[in-house]
Amino acid sequence: MPKLITLTTVITLGLITLSTAHAADTESSPAKAVASADFQAGKTAVEAKQWTLAADHFRRATLQDPKNADAWNMLGYTSRWAGDTKAAFAAYDRALALEPFHRGANSYLGVAYVKTNDVVKARAQLAKLESICGNKECDEYKALDKAIREYKPQ
Repeated sequence: MPKLITLTTVITLGLITLSTAHAADTESSPAKAVASADFQAGKTAVEAKQWTLAADHFRRATLQDPKNADAWNMLGYTSRWAGDTKAAFAAYDRALALEPFHRGANSYLGVAYVKTNDVVKARAQLAKLESICGNKECDEYKALDKAIREYKPQ
């Protein structure tokens, strides 16, 4: 005969679950708040075209929230502008490993290929963006298409 669960047992289990969930939320909140602050500071530095400072902020944001594809994408973008293409490619790769259809990372990776004279890979990114966007009208597609059309070998 199955055992009956008392109302007291159900209430006790519910309270344990609630307190565990609350503890988990409060433990992760400070790290997310810091990552968010660094992400916001990075965006502010981008607006001021302070590329190295922005990259430092986004690097900290990725350390605090390693699964944030947007932070990895922005780390790639600012690293590229700061002249560190090796770090840029690594950051874009990480963003796309987390979110393969991230339009911004796919577009910025394509632009990085253009900037390093690899137009074949840039065009492959453009085709991928067309597939992701479903057309040639999304902003990320247009930006990469423009970068490819304006490309002048160096």
